[in-house]
Amino acid sequence: MLIDTHAHLDFPEFAEDLDEVVARARDAGVTRIISIGTGLETSARAIALAERFPGVVYAAVGVHPNHVHEERPDFTGPLRELASHPGVVAIGEIGVDQYRLPEEGSARQIMMARQTEAFRLQLELAVELGLNVVIHQRDAWEATLRGIRPFTGRVRGVWHCFGGSPAQMQEVIGLGHLVSFTGIVTFKNAPVVRESAHEVPADRYMVETDCPYLAPVPYRGKRCEPAYTRLVAECIAAERAVSLEHLAAETTRTAEAFFRFS
Repeated sequence: MLIDTHAHLDFPEFAEDLDEVVARARDAGVTRIISIGTGLETSARAIALAERFPGVVYAAVGVHPNHVHEERPDFTGPLRELASHPGVVAIGEIGVDQYRLPEEGSARQIMMARQTEAFRLQLELAVELGLNVVIHQRDAWEATLRGIRPFTGRVRGVWHCFGGSPAQMQEVIGLGHLVSFTGIVTFKNAPVVRESAHEVPADRYMVETDCPYLAPVPYRGKRCEPAYTRLVAECIAAERAVSLEHLAAETTRTAEAFFRFS
């Protein structure tokens, strides 16, 4: 039994065959899927999917840093309402992303300030609601850590799509958080990620797809889907020299504790 802890089932790539996608996940041993919001609209769609597939699909609601500029300034009010739904298990994905920002100038500073403020507001909302958070960071390691450090001991986060070194992984778990691995762990050019997957403590990591992105080998470059969580898990199990069953039980316990499935 595996849990895909990060998917985007509401994305248009799944519009034509979602029932079949969910059925293939079940056949692969992926019994639960968390569909992640990236804004108010996608968060509402994730909740609709949790209602459509009860007990199988759950939702996380949040505003992705790259979409902060698309939301109304008082977005936390509507987000609070969305988060009250019983199918919501986390706030996310939230964080800081400098990858697509202008290289320099006032536009970069303004966008960074908006991302940082949105991150803080959503962390505060998570504390208020007693939910954990799904963290997105890209090219913003120190800024993301700087944003979450004041919340140490009040909320836990999972660094989704973790692609860092063992030292970075230790920094994250040292603050009380988790990491989660995607199909990147299967890529030939990702030995550092496999090293992190090898060294991470047994109760501090989860598995995910981030579908429709980052399909693992041998599907790299094609549409990813939750069934491929199994391929991610098999790769990590081989790296850690444990059985797939052992890894599935290990990561499922961690996910159940982190997301507090009802």
